[in-house]
Amino acid sequence: MKISPNSTGLPGIAELETIVGALLTVGLIAAVAGVVLSAAVWAVGSHTGNVNLVGRAKGGVVVSVLAAMLTGGAVALVSFFNHAGATL
Repeated sequence: MKISPNSTGLPGIAELETIVGALLTVGLIAAVAGVVLSAAVWAVGSHTGNVNLVGRAKGGVVVSVLAAMLTGGAVALVSFFNHAGATL
């Protein structure tokens, strides 16, 4: 028996795709805001010589960039694992 995902099995799939697309947009906007805010804090901390603030801001930049990468690549990651799981 071969079972595969389809987009016609349930009503409301198109609306769900629209909602998920909007959530991806919100996630990417939040990640960009995180990078901008962390970079600003990094600059202020560096200018004032606050080493603790600089370290936390660097971590914020890294986390925000990783969040953007995961959010932007979410569809590709899920598709990859879907195809990999289908071959098992």
